[in-house]
Amino acid sequence: MATFTPDRLRNVALLGHTGSGKTTLGEALLFATGAISRMGRVEDGNTVADYEPEAVKRRGSVQLALLPCFWKEHKITFIDTPGYFDFTGEVISALRAVDAVVLCVSANAGVEVITEQMWERVQEQHLPCLIVITKMDRENADFSRCLASIQQTFGRQCVAYQIPIGAAQTFSGIVPLLPLPESIPAEVKAQVEQARERLVEAIAETDDALATKYLEGEVIADQDLQHALRAGVVQGKVVPVLVTSALQGKGVPQLLDAVLALLPSPAESPPVEATNPATGQKEALRTDPSGPLAALVFKTTADPYVGKLSLFRVVSGTFTPGEVFNATKGQTERVGQVFLLRGKTQEAVPSLMAGDIGAVTKLQATSTGDTLCNRDHPLVVPGLSFPEPLYSLAVYPKTKADLDKLGPALARLVEEDPSLRFTREPGTGEALLQGLGDAHLDVALQRAQRKFGVGLVVQTPKVPYKETVSARADRVESRYKKQTGGHGHYAHIVVRIEPLPRGSGLEFAEEVVGGVVPKEFIPAVEKGVKRAAAEGVVAGYPVTDVRVVLFDGSSHPVDSASGDFEIAGYEGLRKGVLQANPVLLEPIMRLEVTVPDQFSGDVIGDLNGKRGRILGMTPLGNGKTQIDALVPLVEVQRYVLDLRSLTQGRGTFRMTFDHYEELPPHLAQKVIEQVKQARAEGGGR
Repeated sequence: MATFTPDRLRNVALLGHTGSGKTTLGEALLFATGAISRMGRVEDGNTVADYEPEAVKRRGSVQLALLPCFWKEHKITFIDTPGYFDFTGEVISALRAVDAVVLCVSANAGVEVITEQMWERVQEQHLPCLIVITKMDRENADFSRCLASIQQTFGRQCVAYQIPIGAAQTFSGIVPLLPLPESIPAEVKAQVEQARERLVEAIAETDDALATKYLEGEVIADQDLQHALRAGVVQGKVVPVLVTSALQGKGVPQLLDAVLALLPSPAESPPVEATNPATGQKEALRTDPSGPLAALVFKTTADPYVGKLSLFRVVSGTFTPGEVFNATKGQTERVGQVFLLRGKTQEAVPSLMAGDIGAVTKLQATSTGDTLCNRDHPLVVPGLSFPEPLYSLAVYPKTKADLDKLGPALARLVEEDPSLRFTREPGTGEALLQGLGDAHLDVALQRAQRKFGVGLVVQTPKVPYKETVSARADRVESRYKKQTGGHGHYAHIVVRIEPLPRGSGLEFAEEVVGGVVPKEFIPAVEKGVKRAAAEGVVAGYPVTDVRVVLFDGSSHPVDSASGDFEIAGYEGLRKGVLQANPVLLEPIMRLEVTVPDQFSGDVIGDLNGKRGRILGMTPLGNGKTQIDALVPLVEVQRYVLDLRSLTQGRGTFRMTFDHYEELPPHLAQKVIEQVKQARAEGGGR
């Protein structure tokens, strides 16, 4: 297979709302270029991109897929991406590997919520973009309505580049606006002339010389318009809107031509700033096959049989099999073969030049975001940043055999998808799998079963409550005495229990005078106190924000031992907490919720209903408002689902732990009763 120089490469992400036709369009692009001999269907589960069983089951993409094809002596690597909130991590990975985007909008639905979010990401990263109106052959397809939806949402820089002939069952072809064909069907002639005028106007607005010609009424040559349009697309000043029916193959060759004509090659991409970890010096890496090697791993997949598969983009230099250096981890890796990946199909290639995308297998230490380079010229390019998890589930092994597999399997899933997190909550002892939503975790659990054979049971995580006291207990006696013949047991202590400010933890102090409790036994008392505090008193949750002062007691010269005083300390803490008006503390989270202005009232009302305290509202100036609030964790464990429902999927939020505060007594009593019931049933806390 030929090796392509950067100027003959295009790397393009297919983005859009779920169901907007990205995967079917990708299939049509592969078919039109001869990469596949027949088109698969999403409904039949046989497309190149949706090869994972989870994607087939859901009838929608759940991870990115590489779709390289060859068109007019160029190599175009399309990256199909999921179009659902929960799989945003896949989109983030894809956007780090491409130079441009094709944004898909369904002709019968117009701009949808995920389309808006994808557009915002494209604008943030300053990526050139084409918009494709898909499904022109479907029922209720309406080009004019869809184009109006696009322009209203994204701006007037989105202009028609083609006009469809007919729609739905009558859709029969496409009329290009640049250059205009000699023959135009009568039924669209007026629409074509109007759209052509708007396209020329939009192009002229990006170039001063053309703007002057346009205003003076001069005819601008198509060649000049095409050149200025390309420059405008690369700069983000113009976004051409194209038309396709992937199932019929109409508009697909024209889209391939537009990708070559209007979107930039890697050679035109701005330099990437890398750091030499040996010297700390910054280096600007251009897409130069003869430059120093630097390849960014943007996606890792785990396979129980093949091992790890690392997808990478060559930022600089030429990637060949042999020894490479992972500058991020400081370890050497061995590359046996370099692959071109199409869906799940691997094809070995001799090398990949700067700007190209490929894959390698069985790298030992390398993970997503790492940089591969030469040891004698180490370089680290910026890694990938993934969103914080928004939704958690507690995971338990289904059987004893699954217990040993649980940790390693979930760790490998996290390696495959860095937007997942696997942690252990110290307050409850539960293993937590965290992600971006319920669908995200559902797919992860299915993969754990399929790939690593681990069966898991999930439930809503327990809330890590804590216990404390709200009053003093000035004199708490604890005596341990046992005589069984021969050597006995004796320990006697008197402690004082004091509440402390929130966040102070557990403190132990001693004010023993005259050696009534020998010094060698005081550490044992402290050990017993801490053991009792860790186990909890009222509901089995850790005791915190309490000061325990040992100030009196007694011992026996023969019968006393450290273990006796540990027991006395244990019982002393338990008795003291019960005497000092115990209360439960609940974790309070800080929420930063960003919503369109029209939903702010509903969101505030919902937060108030969750015992939240609104700290403030900040208009962001883009039709959105940020709402800051403090809300108990127990009320917002499923907030990602609640917010989507309230805002039609347009709301986003960040949640961080803020502090602990006292749980209202009537709710505390419910928690205590639930714990007692669970203990009675043998379920622990």
